[in-house]
Amino acid sequence: MIALFSLALFFFASNLHVEAQDSESRIKVYANRGDNITLPCRLDGLSNLFGNRIKWTKLEDDSTETDVLLSMGFHKKTYGNFQDRVYLLEEDDNDATLVITNLDLKDYGSYRCEIINGMNDKTVEVDLELQGVVFPYSPRLGRYNFNFQNAEAACLEQDAVVASFEQLYEEWRSGLDWCNAGWLNDGTVQYPITKPREPCGGVRATAGLRSYGRRDKYNSLYDVFCFTASLKGRFYYLIQPKKLNYDEAVNACERDGAEIAKVGHMYAAWKLHGYDRCDAGWLADGSVRYPISRPRKNCSPTEAAVRFVGFPDKKQKLYGVYCFKPQP
Repeated sequence: MIALFSLALFFFASNLHVEAQDSESRIKVYANRGDNITLPCRLDGLSNLFGNRIKWTKLEDDSTETDVLLSMGFHKKTYGNFQDRVYLLEEDDNDATLVITNLDLKDYGSYRCEIINGMNDKTVEVDLELQGVVFPYSPRLGRYNFNFQNAEAACLEQDAVVASFEQLYEEWRSGLDWCNAGWLNDGTVQYPITKPREPCGGVRATAGLRSYGRRDKYNSLYDVFCFTASLKGRFYYLIQPKKLNYDEAVNACERDGAEIAKVGHMYAAWKLHGYDRCDAGWLADGSVRYPISRPRKNCSPTEAAVRFVGFPDKKQKLYGVYCFKPQP
């Protein structure tokens, strides 16, 4: 009986150890675009790392993995978009911490560190979260005109990437309410509702993310939810003596040493930097919008928002213009 109790206690203690190890092996790191950041991974309590195999991979939303860095002693190799941007910190013999420089929008996600020495292997997973904003996007043609590939391209054109479920969920928690369904980066189509109503799932449905599930990436057409992060440059409304058509707006920004701003630039300036301007202006995609951080009469009386005027005739309609000057 005592032997059985001891054996049960051994298994119980072993399970506790695994659970504690699991809880310690997942880490969250928060950063801004352009930062140099470290993703921690150590071999504490085990033999030193020299001669061991260290592998860093990025875990993609479609369940695939992207190689980031492979180290075997003095021999190290980096891959793809991470070449010349990542290295091991190696502050001591047990340090396998990864450094990513000039953090980009596409770097968001989960990473895995594997240390393999044949006897005492270790795996650590790190979630890298960027401070940013999610915004819905549809083209000039109107709602529901993007397959998945076109949605990806549209977000990139607006200084953004296709948002993840986690990013859309956080934006919903912050109050995003949008009744048009859009692509997410895992191939699902969803939309966030904070105020249940008849056209958006029904008045009796609970608030939350409505999901259509995974859709055919080539043939299904929806809008898209894009994610952008903090600006690497200056976003501003260009003061001009008169209103401009689209081509004049583009030229005006160029004369000022800038480029016409993108939709992602406006959302980042509005949400992350509190930019507020009650003047409608052209953006690079041919849309006209303006950002309101302080709701007021004749601007956005009920809520802080990026107000959308539409896609006016580029030659006939006259508006102001928003410009963006990248950091050198």
